Amino acid sequence: MYAPKIDKFFNTAGPAQTDIHYTLDPLRRINYKEISQLIKQRSYFVLHAPRQTGKTTSLLAMVKEINEEGTYHCAYINVETAQVARNDVEAGMKAILFAFASAAEEFLGITKPRELILPLIDQAGGYGAFKGMLEEFCKGLDKHLVLFIDEIDALIGDTLVSVLRQLRDCYAKRPQLAPISVILCGVRDIRDYRIHRSDGEIITGGSCFNVKAESLRLGNFSQDDIRELYLQHTEATGQVFEENIFPKVWELTHGQPWLVNALAYQATFKIPGGRDRSNPIILNMIEEAANQLIISRATHLDQLTDKLRELRVHSVLAAVIAGETWTNKPALDDLQYVIDIGLLRNEDGNYVISNGIYREVIPRELSWVMEVGMTSRPTQPWYVEPNGKLNMSKLLREFQQFFRENSESWLERFDYKEAGFQLLLQAFLQRIVNGGGYIDREYALGLGRVDLLARWRYPRDTARGEQKEQRIVLELKTIREKSSVDRVLSEGLEQTARYAAQSNAAEAHLIICDERPGQCWDGKIYERSERSGDFEIKIWGI
Repeated sequence: MYAPKIDKFFNTAGPAQTDIHYTLDPLRRINYKEISQLIKQRSYFVLHAPRQTGKTTSLLAMVKEINEEGTYHCAYINVETAQVARNDVEAGMKAILFAFASAAEEFLGITKPRELILPLIDQAGGYGAFKGMLEEFCKGLDKHLVLFIDEIDALIGDTLVSVLRQLRDCYAKRPQLAPISVILCGVRDIRDYRIHRSDGEIITGGSCFNVKAESLRLGNFSQDDIRELYLQHTEATGQVFEENIFPKVWELTHGQPWLVNALAYQATFKIPGGRDRSNPIILNMIEEAANQLIISRATHLDQLTDKLRELRVHSVLAAVIAGETWTNKPALDDLQYVIDIGLLRNEDGNYVISNGIYREVIPRELSWVMEVGMTSRPTQPWYVEPNGKLNMSKLLREFQQFFRENSESWLERFDYKEAGFQLLLQAFLQRIVNGGGYIDREYALGLGRVDLLARWRYPRDTARGEQKEQRIVLELKTIREKSSVDRVLSEGLEQTARYAAQSNAAEAHLIICDERPGQCWDGKIYERSERSGDFEIKIWGI
């Protein structure tokens, strides 16, 4: 029979399928040896990872591996369909039991659970049916059962509490009348569950599932993983990736699997030049791919921005975007939660937004209302010099006046008021720089500053169509009620000079927002220059 050749592509939706997707070994990013040991120890434990990191792909690979090894039976169920039941425990439990019956049939070839669903619901109700199902199923097996439960934290309220407590009750009956090992899989660690019950009580996941032995986290791709994945495309099509794109992909994604795949898919299947397999994938294509992903608000990025509305996320990210020091740090459990869902990572003791694309998406989302609500973008001539270069001093003078006239009304309508100055300046610059360059953003909890690098492309040789890149550093600092003005200035000058040197910038600006109460505008608005190291730094008071 004729078997058509199937072209592979980079996967951006759902579990990877090896016949159509470029893939890596799905067991590579998990410590399968450690998981095997936990199963031998009859542990109930947690494996968590942010959305679209390849979690389901890895889980299904483990199920296949365990069943092939032959020591245990292993099944995978996804309980997300029970989410719509919310606090209706009986409805939620029916959905979970049907998911278990399907899993038993798919992975083990056993149809018995379907016969048990309705009788168990009638006899045990929503608060005992799942436990009853596991007891009836496990006692008839010739090998002990390992059960993976995916999307466990999609469940809501009483339904989630019921599942966790029934599993806890099962724990004492393993392995004859319950799974020998249960792996709960979700976006968050169980300690981060804040469960709102129908009676108004709020409980944590740990309190109703206190048999958890370990909490493991699925990691991102390494730099070698990214290279290996991309080179599969080269091997299949002959299209090469220029060497200098790999550091950029790492900077933009830091190995987040969906971003790694989405960048490559955009560059090789969406950008016109990249669709021609005779053309190499070059750095400009990767930057354009990243920009298209950001502008398109792809589903993954849309889910990311939805998290910004959560109070726990707000308390952390507002501090990060405002460049707070550790003296104003958020609660540690909130900080860990934001790390667990993939928004932050620890870099040399500072907590930074996880990757370059998230650094761009988050402030754009938070300042979007500001950006579109500002007056229409000025025509280029007033802020672009005759030689095509950006005149940043003109822009910052314009921002000083804009902030003086509009900051009070703008910041009042804004959710992230703690970072309002930083976001308002970025929105102001973004609407102007877009189309002619990029703004790279660096901020972290603990730095006490926000770093911006404006990269503006301008003609070097108009006749030949060549361009150069103008690099301008902007350092943002804040003076608060108890701040030492002299210390803020001296630290700011040193930080600006250091960042300018690191960024190979030819121009540097230090922008200081005075948020102390009672300060008059005439005293806060100023501009002057000072030298720090090898740099002449322009200082702007806001």
